[in-house]
Amino acid sequence: MATGLPFGARAERAAQTRVLRAALDSIRPQRPVAAFDIDSTILVNKVRQARIVREYGQLRGDRRLAACQPEAVISWDLRDTLRLCGLNDSEIAAIVPNLGGFWRDRFFSSEYCKDDTPVAGAREYLSAVLDAGGEVLYVTGRHEEMKAGTLESFQRAGFPLPDGKAIQLWLKPRLADDDDRWKEICHQRLKLLRGLACAFDNEPTHVNAYKRSFPEAAVVHLDTDHSRRPVEVLPEIPSIHDFVMEPIP
Repeated sequence: MATGLPFGARAERAAQTRVLRAALDSIRPQRPVAAFDIDSTILVNKVRQARIVREYGQLRGDRRLAACQPEAVISWDLRDTLRLCGLNDSEIAAIVPNLGGFWRDRFFSSEYCKDDTPVAGAREYLSAVLDAGGEVLYVTGRHEEMKAGTLESFQRAGFPLPDGKAIQLWLKPRLADDDDRWKEICHQRLKLLRGLACAFDNEPTHVNAYKRSFPEAAVVHLDTDHSRRPVEVLPEIPSIHDFVMEPIP
């Protein structure tokens, strides 16, 4: 993936069903696990982010921010959102330092993440994994204090809920724990516990790490949004927009 390309430019809609079916076909009794990241992979956090900006706008008495809608959230950069809300560059520069702390205190909390909405087709695809005899493993950079809100959003979205057996949720112990290091720890746990059939993540760094750790697995990149680190998705890893599949003829 060329890092200068906009989100969604790598995935090919025409190939999406083939990629998703190949991932389902990779599930075997000795290799049953399908691993899914959460944010920007199976859940969209734009409603959460817009809510935070609105609340900040209400506190500041700024009607433009108080009217922020999810459509204004186009990346992880708050400046992009503020610009789409109508602020100019000097206003953005003055607001971002204070808004950043306000955003962090709320974004990484159960109270706010419960507002997240499902990526198109995610509910049906998670069910298809279970129907194929697979196990669903949610592997996320979210930390333990976000568990209640995460499960509430899962329930609202109709996602399979963790049962400690065929469906598991792996959360970071603490917010301060490094996301990359946490994913590495999860890879080691996977190698010890069970076989990985397929994995889905939006971060180029993380999908690349999956492919290096599990070269036989079907690793798929969600071409949604990411941290914009200058990392390219490995050429052998396909990208998809969402989990919508065309029906079998």
